[in-house]
Amino acid sequence: MLKTVSLIGAPTDIGAGARGASMGPEALRVANIGPILESHGLTVLDRGNLSGPANPWQPPVEGYRHLPEVVTWNRLVHEAVYAELSQGHLPILLGGDHCLGLGSISAVARHCRDVGKKLRVLWLDAHADFNTSALTPSGNVHGMPVACLCGHGPQELIEIGGKVPAISPKWVRQIGIRSVDPGEKRFVHEQGLEVFDMRYIDEMGMRQAMELALATLDANTHLHVSFDVDFLDPDIAPGVGTTVPGGPTYREAQLCMEMIADTGRMASLDVVELNPALDVRNKTAMVAVDLIESLFGKSTLMRR
Repeated sequence: MLKTVSLIGAPTDIGAGARGASMGPEALRVANIGPILESHGLTVLDRGNLSGPANPWQPPVEGYRHLPEVVTWNRLVHEAVYAELSQGHLPILLGGDHCLGLGSISAVARHCRDVGKKLRVLWLDAHADFNTSALTPSGNVHGMPVACLCGHGPQELIEIGGKVPAISPKWVRQIGIRSVDPGEKRFVHEQGLEVFDMRYIDEMGMRQAMELALATLDANTHLHVSFDVDFLDPDIAPGVGTTVPGGPTYREAQLCMEMIADTGRMASLDVVELNPALDVRNKTAMVAVDLIESLFGKSTLMRR
């Protein structure tokens, strides 16, 4: 695993349906994400926060809310993440809402094309985020990033990164999904997205889900983890704008993170949708940082 990590704050809730995710980066810093990662022998470069347009909080226009601002924020994220990857660093995007995964993952895909690597994306989330303007009445772009990355969305968004589509659905593994809109369900099925939903995890266990999600990774694979904090059950992570009951428990989430760490392949990370305005004494940020620590090798005992 890369030894230098770069923290990139993206303080915006431009794609969300609730205000507050713009405060997420600072809450993660308050929860000591930097010092905790340094305690694992990593060099941590905190690049501060990106500066983008304010949230105008307007209704949708032609199926999208705040599209010009969403495009600007994602271009800023794309360039920042791409710059860190080009320097051999492991970028950690501190969101912000999950629309920013579009900028982040398109940068990772561009980097993989540059260096001739395969890409695997783990999407840890309660939602598939595979909506289009035709499928969602809200127009909130945080429900659309995976679809946009796969080429289904407005031209301004799908072309960020220079290649359309930026990724193939075959490169994505979604884990913890438990809230999918009716039209989105059909679209996910048509596109062949690989989804380990909560029913699968209930029946087969987190271990089997993760073994399948991580199968066939090799030394030439860049593993990107996109961690939406609403992946977690709201009992342990109340500080999100779109809580969905019945998510992974603390122990299931820890196993998920530890199995990712065991691969040694994670090379970029998003942490998104943390909403301190809805949290209890920064509890959710602290749980998120604890799980991120496990992604970087924290375990109860030394593992062979």
